[in-house]
Amino acid sequence: MSASQRLADAGITLPEVVAPVGSYVPAVRHGEFISTSGQLPFRDGTLLATGIVGDTVTADEAAACARQAALNAIAAAADAAGGIDNIVSVVRVVGYVASAADFGAQPTVMNGASNLMTEVFGDAGRHIRSAVGVAALPLGAPVEVEITVAVR
Repeated sequence: MSASQRLADAGITLPEVVAPVGSYVPAVRHGEFISTSGQLPFRDGTLLATGIVGDTVTADEAAACARQAALNAIAAAADAAGGIDNIVSVVRVVGYVASAADFGAQPTVMNGASNLMTEVFGDAGRHIRSAVGVAALPLGAPVEVEITVAVR
């Protein structure tokens, strides 16, 4: 089944590519790979949440934010690939979690992004991943997600 069909079956609409908040581009293609810039959890121009995970943002809220940021990353990669069905596989997902000093569940938060990859791409969505705790992220976002995909 194609990624576009999986999206349709799940009732997920690929969002417009989020405009960069700095001096960079959303995604770059190099040969058979596309890497995205870090994507924040914007939906309809608004961050889903702001704050620090384990303090003002719960792990569940942050996982939902990771899912949205990952959807935005897919949109950026699909745009650079000339369509989502030109993405052959997800290679790597990197997630940054703005974390309270005693918060250690970054991998659980990033499952929100990882689960979306397999939901959209099936087995081709299985990937390597890093989940990194940081002190703060741009615009006060609780998570930021970047991906690398292989393309046709």
